[in-house]
Amino acid sequence: MALRRSMGLWGLVFYGTGTILGAGIFVVIGEVMGKAGPGAPLAYAVAGLVAVFTALSFAEIGARIPTAGGPIDYVEEAFGDRGGVPAMAGWLLIIANIVSSATIATGFVSYLESFVEIPHWAGVLGIVGLVGAVALAGMKHSAWFMTVTTTLGIITLLVIMWLMRDSLLAWPARLADEGVFSRTGAWTGIFAGAFLAIYSFIGFGDMAPTAEELDEPRRTLPRGIVITILLVFTFYLAIAAALGGSADIDGIAQADAPLVYAAAGDSGMLQMTLVLASLLVIANGALTQMVAASRLLMDLGRDRRAGTPAWLGQVSETTGTPVFSTLLTVGVVLVLALFIPLGTLASGTSLAILIVFAMVNAALWRLKTRNQPEDVPNMWQAVPIIGLVFCVLTIIGQVVLWSAGM
Repeated sequence: MALRRSMGLWGLVFYGTGTILGAGIFVVIGEVMGKAGPGAPLAYAVAGLVAVFTALSFAEIGARIPTAGGPIDYVEEAFGDRGGVPAMAGWLLIIANIVSSATIATGFVSYLESFVEIPHWAGVLGIVGLVGAVALAGMKHSAWFMTVTTTLGIITLLVIMWLMRDSLLAWPARLADEGVFSRTGAWTGIFAGAFLAIYSFIGFGDMAPTAEELDEPRRTLPRGIVITILLVFTFYLAIAAALGGSADIDGIAQADAPLVYAAAGDSGMLQMTLVLASLLVIANGALTQMVAASRLLMDLGRDRRAGTPAWLGQVSETTGTPVFSTLLTVGVVLVLALFIPLGTLASGTSLAILIVFAMVNAALWRLKTRNQPEDVPNMWQAVPIIGLVFCVLTIIGQVVLWSAGM
C-alpha cells in the first residue's frame, strides 16, 4: 500500500520549521552558548553557511527524485548501488534521525524538570509515547499537530525577543568588549559551537522523506525547503544575539531551560507560560525526527536493501503509516533518551548527518553533469560543490576539535 498524499506547501513549512526550531533554539542553544559565549550568533552564522548550500541541493534533488527514500534514492540514482553505498546513506540518516529524536526528548524532559519535579524515566516515557502515538496515527494528524505547535513556537520566540530586546541591542557592544575577533581561543569556541549548531539546521533533510505524502512534490518540496531555511535562520541569529548580549551567559549555558531562564528569570507565571509553550514545540521536533526515520526504514524494507526485512516496509491500510518501522523507531529513541547525555547525542547526530549531506551534494553534482530536467529548480552548478566542500571541511574540523578534547 502506498503512502497517502495529504500535505501541502504550508503544512510542509510548518513541519520543517517546527523540527528545526524545536531542536536548535529550545534544546541545543544552551550547549552552543557554553562553547561560543557572546560569539554564539557567529556560530549559528557559520552553521547556516554550511547548511544553506546543502539545503539548496536538497531542494533540487528532492524535486528530481520525490521519494520517501530521500538520500537513499538520490545516491543510488547518481552512483548506482555500488558497495551498498545508498543503503549506508540511509542507515546513517536513520541513525541521525533516531538520535536526534532522542536528543529532543532529553531536552523536553530538562525543560519539564525546570517546571515540575518528575522522575527522568517517567518524563522520557511520556514524551516518547506521546509523539510515537501521533506518528502512528498518520501524516494528516502529524501535520495538524505540527502546524499548531509551530505557530505557538513562533509566537513564543517573538515574545522572548521582545522580553530580551535590551540584550539584543547590547550584543554588538558585548562582542567588542569580549575581544572575540582578536582571540584565537574565542574562535575555537565559535567553531566548536558551530558544529553543535549545525544540528539545529538538519530538519530540512527530514523534509525530503515526506515527498510521497506531498501534493505536487516537485513544486512543494523545493519551495518548502527554501522558505523554511530562511525563516529559521532569521530566528536563530536574532535569538542567539539576544542571549549573547546577556550579562549571565554562564547561567544560560548551564540552565535546563536556557531560553526560559534568560527571558523570564524568577517570574513565576511568565516562566510557567514559556515552559509550557516550549514543551509543545520541542515535542514537535521529536515527532518530525521519528516520522523521517520511520519513512527511511520503510523505504529500506520495501526495497529489501542490505538485507533489511520486508516487514519494515509494510504500510497500514488503516492509518496509511509504516507501523512496524515507526514502532522500532520509537523503541530505539526511548532507550537512547533514557541513557545517553544531551551533548553526546547532538554531536553524534551532527557527524552522521554531515556525512549524508556530503553524499547528497555529490549526488546532485553528478546528476547535473548528466542532464537538467525542465520541471525542477535549476540551482547554480557550483551549489552542490560548495555544499560538499563545506560539509567535508566541517567534518574535518570536528575531528580536530574532538582530538583536542572539545
